[in-house]
Amino acid sequence: MARWLRLIVSLGLLALALTIAAPENVLALLRNLDLRWLALAIAALSGQILLSAWRWHITARSLGLVLSRRFALREYGLSVAANTFLPGGVLGDLTRIARARHLGLREVTASVLIERLAGQVVMSALALAAILYWLGPWLGALVILGTTAFIAALLRYLEMPRTYLIRVWIVSGRWRSQIMLTLAILALNLAGYWCAARATGLALSPVAIMLLVPLTLTAMLLPVTINGWGLREGFAVTLWPLWGIDPAQAMVASVIFGLSCMGAALFGLGPMLLADRTDDAKAAPPPDQPGSESTHQHPY
Repeated sequence: MARWLRLIVSLGLLALALTIAAPENVLALLRNLDLRWLALAIAALSGQILLSAWRWHITARSLGLVLSRRFALREYGLSVAANTFLPGGVLGDLTRIARARHLGLREVTASVLIERLAGQVVMSALALAAILYWLGPWLGALVILGTTAFIAALLRYLEMPRTYLIRVWIVSGRWRSQIMLTLAILALNLAGYWCAARATGLALSPVAIMLLVPLTLTAMLLPVTINGWGLREGFAVTLWPLWGIDPAQAMVASVIFGLSCMGAALFGLGPMLLADRTDDAKAAPPPDQPGSESTHQHPY
């Protein structure tokens, strides 16, 4: 029943956003869509999948898991596709944990949560900085304090062991790689949205990208629609006009970004469809069992 409710909310918000943007203006933009920019948006978001799989790979290996890049890319691509095309937004991550549980369920779960957390923390930090701009220092500070308290309580509720974070970011010595990959993934995400906007003829400035896109994408995290559809478009047609952007362009850019995510998710399925069923990582024993290979001995 919850799925049906989310679907109804998504359709209702999309209809409301379309009404605000004016259907005739939206249709005109869609008819004149520049497909070259759409292709570039898909390419940027596909690159994000590749780098995210690499980030999961080094995160898992920092926890002692025997995980090859090929295995990580295959499972991450499947995870993104599941999160994109199935309702809920986390089914892909649960699938990734289930399919890699033979490597050590506790460590695999930690690796998936830490990898996803890295991206969410950076995007949320940008969104909070944008809130400071839009709401002013005092009200923005209250929102930031409330959000920080909520995240702290959530992490405590999930009981994510602090030792895992220390092993991934400090003990392994891979904090530089983690930071560089996370920033590169963020840049590709923002570039994908910028290209989606360019497909409508809208050229967003770097400042506009930083103040509009993180908030728009963060709004998708509210679990009231199907994978953020409707929320993203509603937020765009409400917030972006405050920057002087036409509501129709804001909505179409949001829709094109969503479609680009779907295109990238299909690209991410490629490694799974072409997978070699004898992948050594899939047959590898858990790292704590006798006979398992050392993290540094396993071939990349």
